[in-house]
Amino acid sequence: MSCLVAFAVGEKYIVGNGFHVIAAHTDSPCLKLKPKSASSKSNYLMLNVQTYGGGLWHTWFDRDLSVAGRVIVRASDGSFLHKLVKVKRPLLRLPTLAIHLNRTVNTDGFKPNLETHLVPLLATKPEEAFPESKEKSSSSPKAAHHPLLMQILSDELGCDVDDIVNIELNICDTQPSCLGGANNEFIFSGRLDNLASSYCALRALVDSCGSPGDLSSEHAIRMIALFDNEEVGSDSYQGAGAPTMFQAMRRIAGSLANSYAGESAFDRAIRQSFLVSADMAHGVHPNFMDKHEEHHRPEMHKGLVIKHNANQRYATSGVTAFLFKEVAKMHNLPTQEFVVRNDMGCGSTIGPILASGVGIRTVDCGIAQLSMHSVREVCGKEDIDIAYKHFKAFYQTFSSIDRKLIVD
Repeated sequence: MSCLVAFAVGEKYIVGNGFHVIAAHTDSPCLKLKPKSASSKSNYLMLNVQTYGGGLWHTWFDRDLSVAGRVIVRASDGSFLHKLVKVKRPLLRLPTLAIHLNRTVNTDGFKPNLETHLVPLLATKPEEAFPESKEKSSSSPKAAHHPLLMQILSDELGCDVDDIVNIELNICDTQPSCLGGANNEFIFSGRLDNLASSYCALRALVDSCGSPGDLSSEHAIRMIALFDNEEVGSDSYQGAGAPTMFQAMRRIAGSLANSYAGESAFDRAIRQSFLVSADMAHGVHPNFMDKHEEHHRPEMHKGLVIKHNANQRYATSGVTAFLFKEVAKMHNLPTQEFVVRNDMGCGSTIGPILASGVGIRTVDCGIAQLSMHSVREVCGKEDIDIAYKHFKAFYQTFSSIDRKLIVD
């Protein structure tokens, strides 16, 4: 399972009090190996892949790529081990077609066919040069994938090729994240959407509870929930559409009850709870400013972006936006606001999914970035620090702010 829930219980918590949650997703658009990935053309060994999510696929061409994911390995005692693997060296390449063979590419645009053109090169060496597996069955991983790839995986894992019984691998970029810009003010990295939010949320939770006394006056339960499969709709076992987070909340509330509290205790807790849906935001692009509504153009280094949509593509309301901005105001942190143009479609987040799941107050927010869904994205270095401070302040002060709001 690729989702995570972590929490810390306030020392003044009583059954029926709320949860203060920051939720984010951990997945990003990528290429995934098909169940039968082995392909060969013109003496090249190639890998058949599927597209996952809505990536800017042209950015994957001419990059130094590799593989990462999970492998099921048969142990000597007959049990099966789930292992993670990442090959760090450049292993794959999606070469573009030379302009001499595609003279109109700069006028007509680069429009690769995702089935026939998005097939990475692995090697040129004939497969016969590699030892054959003992397993001859067409259902074995060795029959479905190039023996060369399987040998590389076995070397990384320190196991025999024949002990690998299944693989689930993504294609990944090998270039490390780095600081950039004349003043090192940018972060250049893959998968900022949405690992940046996930990191800030987790770090904020840990640091808000790290010292003795940090929870001494807390009446609520502080929580993070990190989900998979947001980029493809969240309707999965490990996605925000599953009941994982709410089941965890119910189990936590139930285990802390001194006696049977009944269903109403959990219902009261939900009504007292507050969710921050953290997902990266569209910063204004200086070369495409007309793509933003002119009064809502988030910039880098200007703080978290609070997202609004009248049609509930984001879960923010006037009340939840006010409370989240009050947290920032108390700690002198900047905030921005975003609304999509009326003549453009609006994306969405896990916010509305979780908000509608049981009726929890929710605000949608994110760090402004450029090149969203590219293999290489960019955000402001200072915005990571601001997001961390805002999330930490949310955990530390939201209880006191929420008590001040009187709803008639």
